[in-house]
Amino acid sequence: MVLDAPRAVRERLSALMVFGPRGHLRPHGGWTSLVSRSQPCATKVRPAREGITPEMAGHRIYRTSVASVYPHYVTKAERKGRTKAEVDEILCWLTGYGARELDAQLEQGTDFERFFAEAPALNPSRKLITGVICGVRVEEIEDPLMQEIRYLDKLVDELARGKAMEKILRRP
Repeated sequence: MVLDAPRAVRERLSALMVFGPRGHLRPHGGWTSLVSRSQPCATKVRPAREGITPEMAGHRIYRTSVASVYPHYVTKAERKGRTKAEVDEILCWLTGYGARELDAQLEQGTDFERFFAEAPALNPSRKLITGVICGVRVEEIEDPLMQEIRYLDKLVDELARGKAMEKILRRP
């Protein structure tokens, strides 16, 4: 909150703001209270895309193309002195794609859901990947597709942190 704002503005802002369950500052009554007081935030529902029910939609990342995220993986690795070839090696190890197949999937703009569903041979040693990514332990993620995506995130993080490829590519 801006302390040098006029008193009336500060009072109006403080009336709208409350602390959420985790101590984060949020508008009183949900974010929609800033626009409309008629409905609390939890009751507002976005219209579903035609033909897709909320159960079918899944998480937004499932529909995201791997090709749109891939440059970020490469950039993250290269900033830390690693190479694109090492990122490709991780992707191939995890999914079983060959270099040509991986390039074809990236060119086609395959989304994460199809990318992992069509993977030739998901590496059984991927279950040895443990640790925390985005505040969640990867071995405790219940959704299998989300777990595969987080495995990939974890491997790229380990690469960027300078871990040796022999340790990143787990062996039973």
